[in-house]
Amino acid sequence: MPKLYEALAEAFLAEGVDTQFVLMGDGNMHWSTAFSKLPGVETVHVRHEHVTVAAATAYNVATGKVAVASVTCGPGVTQLMTALPAAVRARLPMVVFAGESPINAKFYNQAIDQAPLVTATGARYIAAHSVPRMMDYVREAFHIAKTERQPVVLGIPYDLQKVEHMANQPYETSAMYHPKVGRMHPDPEVVAEAVERLASAKRPIIFCGRGVLWSGARDAVIKLADRSGALLANTLPARGLFHDHPFGLGIAGSYFSSIGREMFESADLILAVGTSLSYYTGVGHYWGKSFKIQIDDAPRGLRDGQKAADIYVRADSRVGVEALLAGLDKKLGAGKPTAAAIRTKELEHRIATEPGDSMKFDIAPDVLDPRDVITAIDAVVPKDWDIVVGGGHQAYFNTQMKGRPADRYTTIREFGAVGNGLSYALGVAAARRQGRNGKVVLFEGDGGLLFHIQELETLKRQGYRILICAMNDGGYGSEFHKLRADGLDDSLALFGRPALEKISQGFGLRGHEIRDVSRIPKLFADFTAQGESEIWNIQISDQVTAPVIRQTIKRGHGNM
Repeated sequence: MPKLYEALAEAFLAEGVDTQFVLMGDGNMHWSTAFSKLPGVETVHVRHEHVTVAAATAYNVATGKVAVASVTCGPGVTQLMTALPAAVRARLPMVVFAGESPINAKFYNQAIDQAPLVTATGARYIAAHSVPRMMDYVREAFHIAKTERQPVVLGIPYDLQKVEHMANQPYETSAMYHPKVGRMHPDPEVVAEAVERLASAKRPIIFCGRGVLWSGARDAVIKLADRSGALLANTLPARGLFHDHPFGLGIAGSYFSSIGREMFESADLILAVGTSLSYYTGVGHYWGKSFKIQIDDAPRGLRDGQKAADIYVRADSRVGVEALLAGLDKKLGAGKPTAAAIRTKELEHRIATEPGDSMKFDIAPDVLDPRDVITAIDAVVPKDWDIVVGGGHQAYFNTQMKGRPADRYTTIREFGAVGNGLSYALGVAAARRQGRNGKVVLFEGDGGLLFHIQELETLKRQGYRILICAMNDGGYGSEFHKLRADGLDDSLALFGRPALEKISQGFGLRGHEIRDVSRIPKLFADFTAQGESEIWNIQISDQVTAPVIRQTIKRGHGNM
């Protein structure tokens, strides 16, 4: 008779799970070990519980599959409190197998009420305390994760995991209970109203979020933009969505390029597809005067920093866009132009040639301009490689890389936490099952990298080959730039420039310090020719400020 933990492992396999990110302890060690022995399962055993969920988050972005993480009870769960809100706010499906303290124990040192902690992050918690219903709990967890696009923590007392599994019927997967729901279609009257506005707009812009990726609406959006004469842009999570379009402006909002900000400030209509109208996409700061239309299956405004649209088109992104396309042809006649006049040869040339930011800075001779660094790396890294980005001040610069599609660019910034870059890179490497082929590049700040530097050991043990570009400005860039702008002491945000390349070598990996961008082509060629991860400790100036920081300082930090 199999143990319950063995049956639970088989149930996860039946749900299509092929990868687990785990840090084991008493509460999950039997299950995670049993699951690791099943055919086709990749186990990534990390060195901090936070990393299990953070890596799983990136794994989901890279694959679209429900991600699975696992931790023990008590302190194992409390370590997830920063990683879970990011997955919740990014609407990413995930199941976390978490131990609970033994339900029959009179006293257990690690016992804590886990459910309120988890639900406070916005994630769901299922307390699996009935052995006969155990498979129902698993099925429910996967059902919620898939249909509601959110993380679910499945808490199972570890003494129950070791009882004999008495069921004599095969596990029925959550897929058997998923209703076949078609795409949401819009109200024709609302579509007609939106079409009237789009047809008469002279300077329209369509900007899109991750909902366009989920619905497969990219091609339809491009057709609508070309039909209406609109420019294209995308949110940061959907970065690269229109990387190959001549009128693609790149990221909308906080990470604007100079030309993107200019175009949004002069737009008379903004059509948002598969995204919210949020503070971070620029509403109220860059395009508050334009008429706003939103297409989304759950449009909302006036909460969580979001603004209200003038017209809501409640629909699946692809269906909604296709309805506008049909509406334009019906109103104007097939092929007849709208009033738009924003697309010009001059603008096309500017988009292709102008840098994201051209502000001049006084840079010391022994450090580098981060914009020059990104340009040099962009020139040598193939376009089909995965680019993974951590948080912090450095994150702006690599967003201006050219010609890289959305499915090869991973950034999760919804909770604003730094220190996740290495975790995300682990998740992407595992997702590709090509981590050992070295086609993953991580950009992270020195401060962010040091949050979870211990995961270098995980890279070594797993055999993953990741190029880590550490943008080292000697401190927490976002903070010391703001402190300086306020005329305050910045010493608490500065901690020197640690020899990150030597730390890498200490873990049995490779490392180089870079103070000259001309070295980058040779170093990259060397990286591709060998089999280890490595850190480039890139010494960048602490004087260069990203536009997002300059705008924050201008508005006053914290003013929305």
